[in-house]
Formats: sequence, structure tokens, C-alpha cells
Amino acid sequence: MLLVVTYSAAARTGLRNLCRRHEGVVVRRFGRAALFDGTVYAAFLALRLRESYDGDVQIERTEPFNEFVALDERVREAASAYARRDAKSTPYAAFAAGTDHPDPDSMRGDEL
Repeated sequence: MLLVVTYSAAARTGLRNLCRRHEGVVVRRFGRAALFDGTVYAAFLALRLRESYDGDVQIERTEPFNEFVALDERVREAASAYARRDAKSTPYAAFAAGTDHPDPDSMRGDEL
């Protein structure tokens, strides 16, 4: 997939118009950004937009995030437990202290 991000009002207008005319390539719109499918035609449209608005359009190739491949079960379980916590105001560091859940400092240093 391609992530197309715009950085000017004119480029946003161009992206909006492109998305309306070519709905088949648009996976999702986010205002000043859009996610296009991974086809050559979508890449052509993204490049055309970038050529029209110089440096006001950024194109990035993305891939879906598969949490079962990228993360170990410990991190997935911690995220699930933290989302279900009783006191919603408890920060994660306090929630994880004294448990088997990974601490935030160790997660910050680990690459996916």
C-alpha cells in the first residue's frame, strides 16, 4: 500500500479531487493523507500528484502490521490487560510494576 501525505492546502485539494475521481485505488482517506492500494496505477496517481505539487506531497510504501509476527505474546497480553484495567487513570508504568508485564523503558529500547 502507499501512504500519500500532503503539506499544503493546494495539495490537499488535489488529493481530495484525486480520491473522488479514483475511488477504486483509495483504501482510506485521512484528511490531508490517504492510503492507496498497492497497484501500479495507484503509484502512478500518487506520482502524478507529487509532480503537480512539488515538495508538498510525500509518498511512502507501507505494509500491514501483523502483531502476531512482530510482537511476542507477552506484549500483546500486556496491551490487552492494560486496556481492561479497572482504574483508567493508572499510567502503564504503574500498572506494569510488580507484574510479568514488560516495563515501558525496556519496550522503548526494542525495535520491532
